[in-house]
Amino acid sequence: MITLPNIESGQGPVLMLNLLKFKDKKVYFEQYIPAFNQVVQQLGIEGVSVKVVSEVVANIIADENDHWDQMVLVEYPSAEAFKTIAQSEVYQQIADPLRLAGTAKLKLIMTRKIDF
Repeated sequence: MITLPNIESGQGPVLMLNLLKFKDKKVYFEQYIPAFNQVVQQLGIEGVSVKVVSEVVANIIADENDHWDQMVLVEYPSAEAFKTIAQSEVYQQIADPLRLAGTAKLKLIMTRKIDF
């Protein structure tokens, strides 16, 4: 289960930076992603969208053991929307086991766009 810190509410969209090291890339993309999309649909949450998927080419400034296969940037309409999905029973039952089967290592970093 994903443990979430207290997150300020009501401040608009958030971007989740997902750093992925795969255990089974096929499981992740062919099973987890469709299951995640099914959960989002069942929960009736709109505005979740993948903004960027890219392969990691090299670690330039990183810890010695920080090796990632891909980076995915996903936008959620709010921190609450992410929290609702991640903590839902349907996510825990349908999607999370597939996430765990597909990833060897994962980092999730919640960000908020800064306009300047």
